[in-house]
Amino acid sequence: MEKVIEGRNLSVVWEKALAAHAQWTDAERGAIRDLAWNALRRYGRDDAVLVRLLSKPLPNSVRAVLLVALARLESRPEQSYVVVDQAVEAVGSFAPALKGVANGLLRNRIRRADELIAELEEDVCARWCHPKWWSDRVQRDHPQHWRSVLQAGNTHPPMALRINPRRTTPNHVLAELGAAGLAARVVDPGALLLDHPVPVSRLPGFAAGRLSVQDAGAQHAATLLAARDGERVLDACSAPGGKTAHILELANVDLLALDLEPVRLQRVRDTLERLGLSAQTRVADAASLDQWWDGRRFDRILADVPCSASGVVRRHPDIKWHRRERDIAAFAANQARLLDALWQTLAPGGTMLYATCSVFDEENGAQLHAFCARHDDARRLSLHGRKEVQLLPDAEHDGFYYAALRKRG
Repeated sequence: MEKVIEGRNLSVVWEKALAAHAQWTDAERGAIRDLAWNALRRYGRDDAVLVRLLSKPLPNSVRAVLLVALARLESRPEQSYVVVDQAVEAVGSFAPALKGVANGLLRNRIRRADELIAELEEDVCARWCHPKWWSDRVQRDHPQHWRSVLQAGNTHPPMALRINPRRTTPNHVLAELGAAGLAARVVDPGALLLDHPVPVSRLPGFAAGRLSVQDAGAQHAATLLAARDGERVLDACSAPGGKTAHILELANVDLLALDLEPVRLQRVRDTLERLGLSAQTRVADAASLDQWWDGRRFDRILADVPCSASGVVRRHPDIKWHRRERDIAAFAANQARLLDALWQTLAPGGTMLYATCSVFDEENGAQLHAFCARHDDARRLSLHGRKEVQLLPDAEHDGFYYAALRKRG
């Protein structure tokens, strides 16, 4: 928490913590992760509580403990005194002079709960646990659903599984899960939703490549791309490899997977190896054609471009606090650069699927509208009877955007 408050990436900090504490059990890792992620989902609200109850700033290390404790008080009010005692003890272990401050603040929070709730309702950031600019943008882009989008961003995400049809069937996996005491249901062809998230180590068949963990919304990418046997396919921004693998599970294609970062591309290779799949992989900036393109055109391209990740913010709750509104225009400019470059590599009659995990229109519908205005050889294809698919986060999936373009011959 402390490192994230100071601006560090949550995933990177978490990976380093795991490396430094290899002795943690699955249960300990899960509990610690849950505390940190929930505290960051609620950061806007609980930081507002600190502002109201503190007379002077505290070190970030102490703030981090208090933010975790405040989130816990909200989710486990029946354990309030245990939470306070444990938080005070934690502060005392590294800042003994501030134990009294921590104790007083948390007990004050319990006493003034009703009063604080009323005050926080008047604070947009505290009420919705998102920066105001973010809330305003979601309300503008999704006037009918903005409240549910923001509320979903503060919840624990669902855990979905993707079945590898080359190795098993949904019914077989359901039976394996049931035998392991795990309840799940089918939400899409080849997609299962667990009733409760569990560590990957508890999933029967995962190590053997019979299934993968992938959000149900993300699984639409491969099905909408609809690659056919024998085609030449490009996955332009492939890491961590879930969509790459799904394409290969569904069709026998000649696939090239690109990614800008070597470490992330290795994750693609590891995923393919676990699933018994193969593809060419290359470290490259997809927009810099001279780095990787051999001049042979592709039949299909998945352009799953870097974006704000506003549709998956509940999985990466640090994002909403580290992003700035000006970042969205920067993402959109880079997306346009990628699309214009990749379009050159698509064969006449070929299909490019544009995908983001964003709910912001500037990265989605507005981006596609501008692209088509620049390229008169681009034709929008129908996806389930619509020109685009905007999935908003809900209890079954995260937020994703998809649009398909056909290149006129």
